[in-house]
Amino acid sequence: MTGVSLMPDAAHPLGSLSAVESQGLPIEGMHKFLPLNTMPSPTLRTESKPAALTPAAVVSMMNQTVPKTAKLTIGDLQIDLPMLIGTENEIAIDIRQLRAKTGAITYDPGLGNTGACSSKITFLDGEQGTLRYAGYSIEEIAQKSNFVEVMWLLLHQRLPLAAELAQFSHDITYHTMLHENLKQLFSSLPKSGHPMAVCAASVGALSTFYQDSSSGSDEHNWISAIRLLAKMPTIAAYSYKHSIGQPFMYPRNDLSYAANILYMLFGTPCEKYEPNPVMVRALDLLLILHADHEQNCSTSTVRTVGSSGANLFASVSAGISALWGPLHGGANQDVIEMLLSIREGKRTAKEFMELAKKKDSGMRLVGFGHRVYKNYDPRAQILKKACYEVLDQLGRKDSLLDIAIELEQIALNDSYFVERKLYPNVDFYSGIIYKALGIPVEMFTVFFAIGRMPGWVSQWLECRKDPETRITRPRQMYTGATVRSYTSVEKR
Repeated sequence: MTGVSLMPDAAHPLGSLSAVESQGLPIEGMHKFLPLNTMPSPTLRTESKPAALTPAAVVSMMNQTVPKTAKLTIGDLQIDLPMLIGTENEIAIDIRQLRAKTGAITYDPGLGNTGACSSKITFLDGEQGTLRYAGYSIEEIAQKSNFVEVMWLLLHQRLPLAAELAQFSHDITYHTMLHENLKQLFSSLPKSGHPMAVCAASVGALSTFYQDSSSGSDEHNWISAIRLLAKMPTIAAYSYKHSIGQPFMYPRNDLSYAANILYMLFGTPCEKYEPNPVMVRALDLLLILHADHEQNCSTSTVRTVGSSGANLFASVSAGISALWGPLHGGANQDVIEMLLSIREGKRTAKEFMELAKKKDSGMRLVGFGHRVYKNYDPRAQILKKACYEVLDQLGRKDSLLDIAIELEQIALNDSYFVERKLYPNVDFYSGIIYKALGIPVEMFTVFFAIGRMPGWVSQWLECRKDPETRITRPRQMYTGATVRSYTSVEKR
């Protein structure tokens, strides 16, 4: 067969896989990158799904005697490409020499099939609904750990000893205050500005106060990590206080990480405020579940900016901006607005779901489906249970939870949603808990950023230490005009 094909070495039973064709991608235009004598004859297949490696094939790959190479054929040209295996048996084809050997590039908008790095921090299997932090299941971590310990786990990919955790907790606690001059930045910004914009600006501004962050040494990188993890809750709380015109509350060293956030957010100088233990634990759980999620949009942004040698504060400021996008971190706010629209629109959950199936209805179902998960998001299962517990312990009822449960049951039993693998994701229930805690809707994404901070920091540190890290510089497939001559404005 002519065209483009990609197959593992014939020495092991992995079958064959057409790299371009199996994704349904056109191969027109590949002549722009290939020598004329190797230009393929375009032949396309219309397979509905790419071939998948069987469990037996994966086991075969683990055999040390099996050659771990894939053969790429483009017309008369054939090259061998190394195959890599992760610790969870994920298989990758190393294409770093592809362009040098063939003149071709891969085409993968959104990078959904591209591994831009290797990492020891988080494992995610979307087909099985599995999420692990450095080998520990999210279910076990959520039940037994706390957010500060999870920070350490992500940073070091192991659980801390008692003395290590005590020292780390001390360092985080005693770096929570902001430089007094930084507070002037908040007052210079409009009160109506979105808190995410304020947080991104404030985190970026930290690099002007801590200029040693640009030295690049391991010692200074670790100090920057401590500072950022400690100060992010203070920045978040100040962004909210500024928006409502209330005085800033200094952090308290006698409070836990989550308790301090609630204190700085809701406390005032006028009266004593002690965070509710139920609310503290609920917030701690939310932060744990958001701590890291592999190479998502914002994490990849942090790594991309960091690959240029930019300091931690600048890199994470970019990550905050990426998270702010409605397709990424803003979904939990959208869920609350959707549930409110159902309640206030005087329509039933079933009526809404029927309308959501129709593209021209204007009704959009949010909180269901995920770019990676093709199964029930494990974080959503934990939060569903937590919703009941938090509302019960706080003595509150919320009709939005009843609507959410009904929507979920409809989706899980309706073939339209099942066939499209539209299962509830973490955003579906997190907004309900945030609302129960009294956190304003516009602050939902800010709390997402607080939770994701240890993931961003850990990924940035790992990127900086990885000897294979190169400055991120993707290629493109140019589809614009070919060469032409300039015409003066009078003759156009």
